[in-house]
Amino acid sequence: QVQLVESGGALVQAGESVRLSCTTSGLTFSHTAMAWFRQAPGMERGGLQCISWNVGIDHYSHHDQGQFTISRDNAKNTEYLQMNNLASGDLGMDYCAAGSSYLCPAPSAFNIWGRGTQVTVSS
Repeated sequence: QVQLVESGGALVQAGESVRLSCTTSGLTFSHTAMAWFRQAPGMERGGLQCISWNVGIDHYSHHDQGQFTISRDNAKNTEYLQMNNLASGDLGMDYCAAGSSYLCPAPSAFNIWGRGTQVTVSS
């Protein structure tokens, strides 16, 4: 059974940073493209970034303007999202997703999800 567990969500002040983690089990992590998605209040869930098995990165959204960095540690079966200089518009529920192959697919192709971790930014 595949499981994705996000952590690291927090209440932070504008300008601060947060690092999200997604720990996985039940899949061959080193051979799987992984991604982060966000659902802001009242909005549909949208893709942020994806990292392929060989650490190629696809940007699904240009909203972050270089503030967000996706990474992975295959030895720990974990992916990360470093978010710097957060603004009030960055709040939402962040979700980890696993692809079905090595390379990053279209955002709509992901069908394995974690339960999410909440990031709230106060001004």
